[in-house]
Amino acid sequence: MSITLPPSVGLTATNAPTEPLPGPFHAAEFTDAELAEISAEFEGAPASKVLRWAADSFGPHLSLAASMTDAVLIDLAVKVAPAIEVVFIDTGYHFPETLETVEMVRRRYGLNLRIMTVAAHDEELWKVDPGNCCSAVKVGQLDRALAGKAAWMSGLRRDESPARASASIVSRDLRGLIKVNPLANWTAADVDEYIAAHDVPTNPLLHQGYPSIGCMPCTNKVAPGEDQRSGRWSGRDKSECGLHMG
Repeated sequence: MSITLPPSVGLTATNAPTEPLPGPFHAAEFTDAELAEISAEFEGAPASKVLRWAADSFGPHLSLAASMTDAVLIDLAVKVAPAIEVVFIDTGYHFPETLETVEMVRRRYGLNLRIMTVAAHDEELWKVDPGNCCSAVKVGQLDRALAGKAAWMSGLRRDESPARASASIVSRDLRGLIKVNPLANWTAADVDEYIAAHDVPTNPLLHQGYPSIGCMPCTNKVAPGEDQRSGRWSGRDKSECGLHMG
């Protein structure tokens, strides 16, 4: 597979080397058209090749945001870039099982883990201001974590919900950073198969009726056959926290 790079790095699809690509690059060095072309070429590539491109292109200016539902993306990423920064946002509202998973995954992989901790509020935001709670305790913390970065990755998949069905493997987010979703075209079956084959740590709530795990007050169990994310913000006119918008 060939990947088109910005003209500033002097590589084309016909002369790209096999050794690691020069970097790190700034997000601005890629045009939107180039990102769309790169994303399209990655549709038939393994996630490991997407991860290698991201690590080679952005080096230390790359972060991986993890929800700790499972460690599939982390397992793949540390095989390519063992020192990659993994970001977890501790909202203060997580299930105990999620926090236990954070520690289990940290020990398993010896992670370069950065935990973004939300300061305690006088009143619980999810009760007094549920509409803005996510933007305050999740999006705001991710913005802080990504300050000075050029790119970030997530485990977002298209099959998780209709709102994610058109997600690109590579794109530009609203911050102007490069957003990489190496698992965008994976299915739930692909994830389960990888977990079984590589003994990947998972959040125990996955086996208790929670296929998508967020903050405890806003996450319910999902009945068989329902959308994987139907338990998130159940009964509210909301399907995304804002981390993956744009």
